[in-house]
Amino acid sequence: MFEDILNNISNFTPFWIYVTLFFFAFVENVFPPSPSDFVVVVGGSLVSTGAISFIPTLILTTVGSVIGFMILFYVGSTVDRKIVHSGKFKYIPVDAIEKVEAWFKKYGYWVIAVNRFFPGTRSVVSFFAGMSMLDVKKTVILSTVSAFFWNAIILYLGYLFGNNVAVVDEYLSTYTNIAIALAIIIVLVIFIKFVIGKKKNKS
Repeated sequence: MFEDILNNISNFTPFWIYVTLFFFAFVENVFPPSPSDFVVVVGGSLVSTGAISFIPTLILTTVGSVIGFMILFYVGSTVDRKIVHSGKFKYIPVDAIEKVEAWFKKYGYWVIAVNRFFPGTRSVVSFFAGMSMLDVKKTVILSTVSAFFWNAIILYLGYLFGNNVAVVDEYLSTYTNIAIALAIIIVLVIFIKFVIGKKKNKS
């Protein structure tokens, strides 16, 4: 499968290779899950063959990631204003959402700064960052920095491993599973604290 993807993309002209890499970097945030990281690794392997250049690839994948991130950021801000705080959906407790927003306003910028290093949670981060009405300029800057460094790392890994990108994908899959597990644990801890706090307030 990896060889097929690599061969198919490598048959494109440089222009369409860049377009493909941009598209996958963009679409991951908007329509997860998407194999964008693996495709970026493939881009790195193509850099090693001279089919494309490292800097344009890094810039385009970073821009694609940031645009996708900011689209969900906007969706989150719109949903928050028009739906959640309207109180129309009783199964969405407004107080719980407000606690999440308060947490994001306190730590959200740090989360955005490292969000690219936590595959599987990127869309959630951008959505709740929007709901929490974080500053747009800071969000753009931090998400750009995060995407830039992450894409630089996996592009370089693709460059180092060349055609043997399956090895990189295997390590990325393991890393992703660990990151998701940690994210789930953190969410559970926050939820448990919220439930305990609510019970104490009632008593």
